Amino acid sequence: MKRLNHLALLSALAVLPFMATAGEVDMSKAVVQESTLDPWANARRPISNPTLFDLAIPGTQLHPIFIHNRMPDVVDTIIGKVPVGGDFQVYAAQLELALNDRLSINAVKDGYIDFNPDSTLSHKDGWANIEAGLKYAWLLQPEQGLASNFQLQYEIPSGNSRVWQGEGDGILTPSMSFLKLADKWQFADQFGFRIPIDDAETSTFYNSVHVSYAVTDWFFPLAELNVFHVMDAGDGSPRFPEQVGGLVPAIAKFEGGDLVNLGAANTVDNFVSLALGARARVNDAMDVGFAWEFPLTDQDHGLMEDRFTVDVVIRF
Repeated sequence: MKRLNHLALLSALAVLPFMATAGEVDMSKAVVQESTLDPWANARRPISNPTLFDLAIPGTQLHPIFIHNRMPDVVDTIIGKVPVGGDFQVYAAQLELALNDRLSINAVKDGYIDFNPDSTLSHKDGWANIEAGLKYAWLLQPEQGLASNFQLQYEIPSGNSRVWQGEGDGILTPSMSFLKLADKWQFADQFGFRIPIDDAETSTFYNSVHVSYAVTDWFFPLAELNVFHVMDAGDGSPRFPEQVGGLVPAIAKFEGGDLVNLGAANTVDNFVSLALGARARVNDAMDVGFAWEFPLTDQDHGLMEDRFTVDVVIRF
């Protein structure tokens, strides 16, 4: 818990500069001109960690996502290095519906997973769990380019166990996010807790940070950092029986990051990744994005060698 407290403190410190400069920013200098109907017209959504990291501003939007995730050649387990390799793809579409300017219903996880390992594990495909909840913006100061919200999501164990879904009694995710627009810059942060209702699964703290810059009025290079810290490991009980008889949670020394909760009993503490990419504005209602993501921690302590994410944000 001491390490968790340090991470939570760092998360809080990361957003203090955004709040401290709130009164110093002249938004009239923004590269993208704000619409009188949408004071947040020049805000752009993060790309990586898409099920847990989004904008602090409620809105109505459709968000199709494609992920191509290459897996490490070997992963670390209590019986030694085990070959895996291969890749998996995720095809998904998030939906957010604004009830007013502060409150929205947010469906953050769904879609189809195509799992294609080279060794040890089996080729499978199936549906992901469904996760949805509420987003409430307690702070909206468009004249200062500053926003913050609280979110509460519930992940329903509705997916297929053959693709690492559908186990346990579900997961609650309370989180808090911040947004700061400063001239051509955008800074965002979201941190929260993945709290399984079933004690057999792993509890996790996460923090995602985004920075982007408006090179032109339509092109925004970005960098994002994602941290996952295990608070309480799972019990390692048999799970996902279509994969090596359900033994993965008992032997794996890693967790599944943003998409999978293995309930691994011997997981290492942290998984950290960096994403580099850009978002491009097609028109006032549509953005497209691309990011290349790779771990900064050991590759064999996770399911990611690297990841390519492509998305579209369609605003209504």
